[in-house]
Amino acid sequence: MASIQSKPAKTVSLILGSGGARGLAHIGVIKWLQENGFQIKFISSSSMGALVGGAYAVGKLDEFTEWITGLTKTDMLSLTDISWDSSGLIKGDKLIAELKNIIGDPKIEDLPISFNAVATDIENEKEVWLQKGPLLKAIRASIALPMIFTPLHWQGRTLIDGGVLNPIPIAPTFSQTNDLTIAVNLGAKPTKFEQDQATPQTIEESQNWLDDIGDFFSELLPEIDVTDKPKKTPFPWNMYDISNKAFDSMQSSIARQKLAAYPPDIVIEICRDACGMLEFYRAQEMINIGYETAAEIMQKHGHS
Repeated sequence: MASIQSKPAKTVSLILGSGGARGLAHIGVIKWLQENGFQIKFISSSSMGALVGGAYAVGKLDEFTEWITGLTKTDMLSLTDISWDSSGLIKGDKLIAELKNIIGDPKIEDLPISFNAVATDIENEKEVWLQKGPLLKAIRASIALPMIFTPLHWQGRTLIDGGVLNPIPIAPTFSQTNDLTIAVNLGAKPTKFEQDQATPQTIEESQNWLDDIGDFFSELLPEIDVTDKPKKTPFPWNMYDISNKAFDSMQSSIARQKLAAYPPDIVIEICRDACGMLEFYRAQEMINIGYETAAEIMQKHGHS
């Protein structure tokens, strides 16, 4: 009697888009794919997608997940190393040092799966595909959100967040021959998600988190005394919140254009109001959303 052979795993080119803290949903998507027999062979990523995708590519996603879900608001503030120049609020050295402890500092070309991170060359106004060299450098460049992180000056270029020009980098997958191309779009049409799902306590915690960051920066930013008014003035957090919302809208518009021009086989969409760009304290919630959304979309496409 012939032996029954197991069905080979479907290979996947996975596109992980940008979107700040919503990018933690990528963890849930990856976990669902792993549990259901899909083999991720290539990752093309932007911004937070580069961070999660890099952790997966090096084989340390579980360790990264344990770390990120265990962070308190105090821990997050402790990772905030203020930059005193005008190019951004945070240097990012503390964050990268912590990531190095978790995932090491491998070169992209030595990873067990193929990996691409997209950054933006701000001076030449073009996207840059980072497919070799230090993984942490690629991640740091791709997550350099304007006004928040300082740019990365590397190899004669000034690099900032990949989501500025390409929040969902589909084109790098064109040379791949995997069975499926799956894109995770973190900028899908907003719903009444927060109003319908969030409790008053969750909403209050979100506002308190923004207030905590505002107070933190207020104490550290230089005081400017141009009048006889008291020196200490509130940190203008609303300005940064509005800026992030504008950046979110821009990324969503670009993502729609990319998806229309180069449609992947499957798109897993996370609503852009699922959480705020800096609400990393909601990590487990976003992981669950990613997992559940992946299950729903993949089953609709006949994969269960």
